[in-house]
Amino acid sequence: MRSSVVCIALLGSFSLLLPSCQSKMSPTSPTPAATANPSGTSIAALRGTHWNLLQLEGQPIAATPEKQIYLQLNPTEDSAEGQAGCNRFRGSFTLSGADQLQFGALLSTRMACPDLTTETAFLSALRNSRRYRISADTLYLQGESTATPLATLQAQKQ
Repeated sequence: MRSSVVCIALLGSFSLLLPSCQSKMSPTSPTPAATANPSGTSIAALRGTHWNLLQLEGQPIAATPEKQIYLQLNPTEDSAEGQAGCNRFRGSFTLSGADQLQFGALLSTRMACPDLTTETAFLSALRNSRRYRISADTLYLQGESTATPLATLQAQKQ
């Protein structure tokens, strides 16, 4: 009889400890890099995502693995950084509304490169950005009054 009481006490203790071993994160919790929209497809997060440049003012940009042009917004601070082609850049940004995004002064390295056309256009697109829109894994940066996005970027696949 005594051994059955001890056994029941141990089982009772074990059942109380079992829930503490479970993960605190629910299976439907979004990851920091993505959230789900009503249709169930993943939407990349503006902050913390590595955004690769696809187009400038509707014109496709040919990416090369050694000179990937990208933008990344810090997940905890209002700072941005990236690769503009030849040079790296860093600066600040402001999110003043639901779809409002504006970059502050962007500082970049000054390496001598044969062609800075794309780099100059990309940095100009960032400086002139006022609004943004994310559709699935694509980020569109728009100016004050232009219908065509200044820059179109895609979230890097993990």
